[in-house]
Amino acid sequence: MAIGSQKEAKRKSGWSYLFVRLIVISFASLAIAMNIRTFVHTGGLIPGGASGLTLLIQEIFKKYFSIQLPYTVINLLINAVPVYIGFRFIGKKFTLLSCWVILLTSILTDILPPYVVTRDPLLISIFGGLINGFAISLCLLMDSTSGGTDFISIFLSERRGVDSFNITLIINACILAAAGLLFDWNKALYSILFQYASTIAIRILYRKYQKATLFIVTNKPKEVCEAIYNISNHGATLLEGEGAYEHCERYVVYSVVSSAESSRVTNIVKKVDPEAFVNVLKTERVHGRFYQRPAD
Repeated sequence: MAIGSQKEAKRKSGWSYLFVRLIVISFASLAIAMNIRTFVHTGGLIPGGASGLTLLIQEIFKKYFSIQLPYTVINLLINAVPVYIGFRFIGKKFTLLSCWVILLTSILTDILPPYVVTRDPLLISIFGGLINGFAISLCLLMDSTSGGTDFISIFLSERRGVDSFNITLIINACILAAAGLLFDWNKALYSILFQYASTIAIRILYRKYQKATLFIVTNKPKEVCEAIYNISNHGATLLEGEGAYEHCERYVVYSVVSSAESSRVTNIVKKVDPEAFVNVLKTERVHGRFYQRPAD
C-alpha cells in the first residue's frame, strides 16, 4: 500500500476518529429527523429513498385504513435488506454506523414535535431538499449512510463503476410516481424538486464516486507518477510528446482519480514540479480496473 494510503488507513482506524464519526452522524440523524418533522410533513412531501417509502406507507395506512403506523417500525423493516447488502458486500463498521443513523433518525422522527417553518411549497421543496442533501452528505463523508437506497447505490457503484446518485434518482422517481398515482400529483411534483435539490447538494459535497481525468505536462514524469500513487493509490500512463513552441521534449502523465482526490493530487504535483501544466477533466464513466478505496 502507498505511504499516503497507509497514513489515511491508520487515521481512520483510531478511536478518536470513530468518536468524531459518531458525533457527526448523530447530528446528521437529528437534521434528517427535524427536516421530516418540519419541511417534509408541512409540505406533505414524499422525499424518496427509504424515508420516502416509509412516509408513503404511513400515508397509505392512514388514508385507506385509518391506522397510524410508527415511523420507526416501518423504516427498520424497509432497511433490513439494504443492511444485509451492506454487511455482506460493503463493510461491517460502515454498516454498523449506518444502522445507528437509521435507528436514531427513526426514533427522533417519532418523538420530535412537528414545527412549521413556512407553508410555501416551493420554499419547502428547495430548502428541505438542500438540508436533506447536506445531512446525507455528512453521513457519507463519515463513511456511513442514511440507509435504504444509499446502500444499494454504493453497492452498484463499486461493482459497476458508475455515478451512484444517478441510480438513486431513478429509484426515487419510481417512489414519487407511486405517490402521485395514489395521492396528489402536485405534492409528487414538489417532491421531485425536493429530491433534485437533495441530489445536487450531495453531488457537490460528496464526490467519492465521481471521477476526474488528469493530463499533466511535466519534465519530471517519474516524480509526478509517484506523487499520484502516494495520494490516490492510482497508477498513471506516460506519453512522450514535444512542445509545439519550443520544440523540446515533454512528457504527458495521464491518470484517472476520484474527484475528491483531484485537488490533493493537483496540489502535490505542483509541489513536485512547479512548472507542470495540469488539465483536469470530468470523467463520466470508466471501464476496466479502477481502484476504489474499500469501506471499513
